[in-house]
Amino acid sequence: MEALDRVVKPKTKRAKRFLEKREPKLTENTKNAILIKGGNANLTVTEALKDIYALKKPFAVLYKKKNITRPFEDQTSLEFFSKKSDCSLFLFGSHNKKRPNNLIIGRMFDYHVLDMIELGIERFVSLKDIKNSKCPEGTKPMLIFAGDTFDLNEEYRRLKSLLIDFFRGPTVSSIRLAGLEYVLHFTAMDGKIYMRSYKVLLKKSGCKIPRIELEEMGPSLDLVMRRTHLGSEDLYKLSLKQPKALKPKKKKNISHDVFGTSYGRIHMQKQDLSKLQTRKMKGLKRRPAAKMTEEDEGINPKKSKSI
Repeated sequence: MEALDRVVKPKTKRAKRFLEKREPKLTENTKNAILIKGGNANLTVTEALKDIYALKKPFAVLYKKKNITRPFEDQTSLEFFSKKSDCSLFLFGSHNKKRPNNLIIGRMFDYHVLDMIELGIERFVSLKDIKNSKCPEGTKPMLIFAGDTFDLNEEYRRLKSLLIDFFRGPTVSSIRLAGLEYVLHFTAMDGKIYMRSYKVLLKKSGCKIPRIELEEMGPSLDLVMRRTHLGSEDLYKLSLKQPKALKPKKKKNISHDVFGTSYGRIHMQKQDLSKLQTRKMKGLKRRPAAKMTEEDEGINPKKSKSI
């Protein structure tokens, strides 16, 4: 049994709070990522890890020391680092003659590797090479995916889901216009993935809606897909399963149209219209003279019959 697997009883209040944060919750915390540098990482891979860490902060942990490991051959070290840092996403950078400028992006499920995709860097422009203003730390990006390959190919479809998980940031309940400052654009074309980062500029347009311009901010990467390690369909469906407490309760006799309007169906018994209470008006009241005539008309036939 490993040191991280055994049951640990907290001795201080700080340790107790730390363990409570790691307990399962109905609404999970924002996913954190670990960025690990391999044993033979070159300058290009190191700068790429630093720039992606700058985009991902504060929900990321950067390991500055080199770690000699091969994720596609042995995943135990990645799972150990994931459990130690409480991170469900990882990015591993390495460089060798067979696979130069290599990035491996992946995610965990229950501290075990679920999906892992290897990407090669063919062109890289760092944040410091583009002399423009940058977005503040912790800005939530807008993600744009272009290209039919992301929907037609299974590996690219899983890569799209993985990139959304990696860069989406915290879940927010409301959005303000001034907070939309940052765009991440991914294009799949001719067997390559082009990653571009832009800053959104809101300029005067003479009306309430501002004029939008995009200014390249960096980093910029041209990537090519290499090896893949994808989880099975059953394990992937299990990772997407939600607890019953989060599922909305189905309400009977309520339907919605395409515009979101709610319609309710009410079941009523058949009404007796003779007992229906209508509005009382003086003009509808029967007068004494009318009552006398009705009584006289009702008595005459009875007298005739008796006679």
